Amino acid sequence: MRIRIVDAFTDRPFTGAPAGVLLLDGDAFPSDDWMRQVAAEVNLAETAFAHPLPPGSDADWALRWFTPTVEVDLCGHATLAISHVIDPATPIRYRTRSGILTAVRTPDGLITLDFPTAPLAERPIGPELAAALGAEILSVHHTGPNTDDLLVEVADEKTVRAVTPDLRAVARLSRRGVIVTAASGDPAHDFVSRFFAPAVGVDEDPVTGSAHTALAPFWSARFGRTELTGYQASPRGGTVRVALRGDRTLLRGHAVTTIDGELQSFPVRGPSS
Repeated sequence: MRIRIVDAFTDRPFTGAPAGVLLLDGDAFPSDDWMRQVAAEVNLAETAFAHPLPPGSDADWALRWFTPTVEVDLCGHATLAISHVIDPATPIRYRTRSGILTAVRTPDGLITLDFPTAPLAERPIGPELAAALGAEILSVHHTGPNTDDLLVEVADEKTVRAVTPDLRAVARLSRRGVIVTAASGDPAHDFVSRFFAPAVGVDEDPVTGSAHTALAPFWSARFGRTELTGYQASPRGGTVRVALRGDRTLLRGHAVTTIDGELQSFPVRGPSS
């Protein structure tokens, strides 16, 4: 079985967010255990698995995402990565746990993903979260059921880059992860962020597309604009262009394949899906 590693939200190898990509034969996913084992072996923040759906279905592909430890409901960078492999010159639709998602590529290689906008709900600033991040917090929002993160606003970009969280404490405070964000000090970007998700086996995600479905409405309200550019300031780093369209958020970025090889593991078939 062919397997690829694709760096997403970047146009240069070894930057952005790497994801495993497997396009499966047949009309069903392998067993959940097999996909978890493959994702653990790949050992990246996410591995995407997709199989084609028959003509007349509500989508073109069925798509699922696994971290090295669990399946997640929504993932941006692995969707960008698998879309880069499929190379959709016309819009393609994915059936996922978070509904139908679409992707399309422009001639210059830029891929646009259409994702649900996160419904932000402000939360009290608890001392446990400030202690876990080791930073003063300006505001906290929950990002809703698809991502189930905490979005944490801090004073400035310097604070975002300096955060060294207590990962065990962070894992206790959020079911998926914590987004730390501030306005950018660089005119090339509107805001910066970092994403920590030890609860699902990802200490720090290099670039988190799904987190930008919350960052887009948050910063759109601050700046009064619906089109923004975010930079995720992880050690690898990556740029996500966002466009807020009401209850949908467009995520735009490039991707590049760095590894293309063969997975020599017999896939155990699961229930039809």
